[in-house]
Formats: sequence, structure tokens, C-alpha cells
Amino acid sequence: MSKGQRITYATMTADNEALHAEYDVAISQVKESWLGVQVPMFINGEKIYTEQQIESTSPIDTDLLLCKGQVGGVEHAESAIKAARDAFPGWRDTPWQERVAILRNIAGKVRENSLELSAIIILEVGKNRLEALGEVEEIADLIDYYADSMEKNQGFVNELGKYDPDDAAECNLSVLLPYGVWAVISPYNFPMALSAAPIAAALVCGNTVVFKGASDTPYSCWKTVELFVENGLPAGVLNYVSGPGRTVGQAIQDSLDVDGWTFTGSYDVGMKLYQKAASGPHPRPAIIEMGGKNPVIVSPTADIKKAAGGVMRSAFGLDGQKCSACSRVYIHERVFDAFTEELLKMTRQIKISDPCDRDCYMGTVINKKAYDRYKKYTDMARADGEVLHGGNILTDGDFAKGYFVEPTIVTGLAEDHPLVKDELFLPIVHLTRVASLDEGMEKANDIVYGLTAGFFGENDDELAWFLKNIQAGTVYTNRAAGATTGAWPGIQVFGGWKGSGSTGKGIGGLYTLALYMHEQSRTLIDWR
Repeated sequence: MSKGQRITYATMTADNEALHAEYDVAISQVKESWLGVQVPMFINGEKIYTEQQIESTSPIDTDLLLCKGQVGGVEHAESAIKAARDAFPGWRDTPWQERVAILRNIAGKVRENSLELSAIIILEVGKNRLEALGEVEEIADLIDYYADSMEKNQGFVNELGKYDPDDAAECNLSVLLPYGVWAVISPYNFPMALSAAPIAAALVCGNTVVFKGASDTPYSCWKTVELFVENGLPAGVLNYVSGPGRTVGQAIQDSLDVDGWTFTGSYDVGMKLYQKAASGPHPRPAIIEMGGKNPVIVSPTADIKKAAGGVMRSAFGLDGQKCSACSRVYIHERVFDAFTEELLKMTRQIKISDPCDRDCYMGTVINKKAYDRYKKYTDMARADGEVLHGGNILTDGDFAKGYFVEPTIVTGLAEDHPLVKDELFLPIVHLTRVASLDEGMEKANDIVYGLTAGFFGENDDELAWFLKNIQAGTVYTNRAAGATTGAWPGIQVFGGWKGSGSTGKGIGGLYTLALYMHEQSRTLIDWR
């Protein structure tokens, strides 16, 4: 990345003057050159503008108009699907080596434009500099990882055995082939990474794509599309539509001409889409990531500072707006007070500010709905439990025009309370005192979700016990850089169990690309 410093989600600090100087320039340039522009849809190689637009403003300052997005309709979704269908035969037949080369070129362009892209993410999502730059680095690494995976597997063509090993006339193959038209529906919190990654995975496998991004982030979504379409993709291979989920998104979900989906979002919407994928004349693949309610268990043998730091980073990074965010902590009674004191100490030191500032740790929640939900849930916490820290919206001075809230630590709620059971997507974490690690495990697993989980303890038997019993797809032990957050392509596979995911496989891992293809067994007998 810029000035030779590599930023990931596990990066603790970036005291790099040259990097921040470049960042300041990039933010200024984006504000000067981009603000207020119309961002189009993109269908069959053409930019599409509609009569109606929706204004996208920054959660940092709601008077700051970022762009005007297009309000598409069902007809645009249908046109995008048709364009993808028409383009599929040509893209499918493009040699996988050429598809890999295109992706690697795109990854290079991401790195070349890393500061501009991350500045856009800061302004549109409200995440801090390190989080935004980490997202851009992740985009490039994910694209490269999928290109490498296709190359390593040589297009996923493998020779199988024979009835008679000496029979030269017989050849048996396992071949993975693309499905066809693949829909990608992405969320606002990682608007580029969680768009670019499934787009890249689908494309390198030979599928064509219809992409709908989050309505809160049209600016970031269009820049993601630009990276692909300006760097070698034929018309119709990638199509982008925007507009309300209830119309445009629903049309994509309902279409029988879509052959597969990647969806990242809420449990309720994800389950409906998964059920939709199983209907029709035959079941279709759906890669569904539906969030989490991610627990941490703290043992009496834990390093308390390490545990508190890991929880703090995972609970309050990106204002808790990560599906992997830590929202429940089960602390053994022998260290509950010490852990709580250390967590409070660290949380009081968090800097909340304009995320364009270099020292910002917490920026904003995404929009007015999230802001109002924060007020609702913190009021519930005060009424039903005890708020140990935070619980307030921030409205004075520089906070007056944005969606700024405090990191919030709560205790004393029942296990069936909405703050303990529901995914909040807010900077709120609940602490529970437990009499034993077994009690902590039972409560940690008593949830519909199973995305990420963490453990702090310095006893090998305890670590083995945790790994054997926890019901989550992505787990960490003794990780100060993030108790439940921070997976990185090729290092940690990211995926969930139970109500957090539909496939049992993660993204950025060994088995990701296979999810975007179906297998054909070929027995070929030489007739000559």
C-alpha cells in the first residue's frame, strides 16, 4: 500500500506521517472532485440514468451531499439479468487464464487507487482511516486470492481413476463449471470489499454477474463497478443496478433467470432468499451470510489486558457495525471485576471524532435508523440492566450534524433480553458473570447465530475444550488485535455456522470458488 505500509484489520496503529499526509490529500481531492455527482447504474456496457435520483449524504455531516444515485425499477433488474444471460456463453468460454489475468489487473488498479477509494469509504460509511484502508487492501487481496486459487487448481479439471488402469481408451474427469447468471447483493458496512469479493469469485469461475449494492452506499458501489468494467470486462459480464430493495432487490430474488446468489445481510432477509432459492423448478445455490451475535469467553487464566483489548477492538471498531463484532462476553466470576475495570479503562480512552481525522477510532453509525435504534436499545439497557459506560448520542459541536454515539458497556440483563439475543449492529456489548467456563459455553452457544467467537485463557486444556465445543465458523484464541473480528483472505477463512451462513464454507478460503460452480463427471471413451 502507500509508502510501503500494509494495513489489515489487525493493524493496531499506523504512525506513518507520509501515509497520513497522502491521506489528507486524497480526502481533500475526493471532496473537491466528486461531491454531488450522479452515479449511474451499469447495464450491458452502458451507463444508465433514471428520471428519479436519491441523494446520498455523509453520516459524518448530513449536509454533505456525496452523490445522487439512480432509483432503478423492476425493468432495470430484468434488463440487467437479460444482459448477463446473453453475455454468459462468451464469458464462460473465455479461457480461465484470461479471466485470471483480468482479475489480477483489477487488483493492481485497486492498490494504485487505494487512498482515493478509502477516502470515499470514510465519507460514505463513517469508518476510520485504518478500517477504510484495510477494506481496500482486503479487496485487492481477495481478488488476488481467487485468481491464485483458480490458477492453483488449473481451472478445476481433475482426472479420476479407471476401472482398468491399463485401459488407454478410457478417461474420467471431474470438471467444475459455472452456473450462469450470478446475483450479488451486498451490505453497507464493507461496501467495496463485500461487493468486489463475490463479484470476483463469480467472474473468475465463468459466471456473469448482476450486482445490487446497499442503498446507503451508492458512491462506493459505483466505484467498485468502475474498477471491474474499466479493466477488461466485456459488456454484459458485470451489470449494476440500484434502487429500493423492495422492488429492485426483490425482482432479483424472484427471478427464475438467476442461477445463484451471494447475499450478505440480515437473518430474516437471508432466510427468505435461501427458501426462494430452493423453490422453482429446481434448487439453486445461495451463498448466504446472515450476521452474528458473537461471544467471547474469558477464563480465570486469561491475560486480562489482552482480553480487554481484544474485546474493546471487536466491540467498538466500526461502531459495532460488523457481522463479526463482539456483542456478548462471558467472564468467569473470579476475574469479572478485573476484566470489567480494564475494559472500562480502555473504552474511556477511545477517541470519537470525524473519521477523516487521523486519530479517530470511532466514527459514526450509518444512518438515522441506526441512530434511533441506538437510542432505543440504550434506553432498554438502562431500564432493564446497568449501563457501565456510554449509552448517549453525541450532538454538541462537531458532532451536531452527524450520527455519533458513545461506545456502550452493559451488564445485568437476562439471557433472553433483546440486547443479548438480537444482532444490534451497534457499539453495544453486554458483560455476563459466569460461575464456570461450562456455563459460559452453554450461554455462548444458546443463540441462532454461529459466525465468530473468541476465547481468552492460558491453559492448553481450556483451549482444546473451547475449540471442541464452540459453535462458530470463525474462532480466535488470545487475540488482542480482535477477539472476534479481523479475518483476512488466505489467513483466516470467514464464514458462519447455524443461522450465520448457508454453505458451511467461508469466504477467502480453500473451498470458496467451488461454491460458484457445479460439478460434471465426464467419462470419455476414445472411439478411434
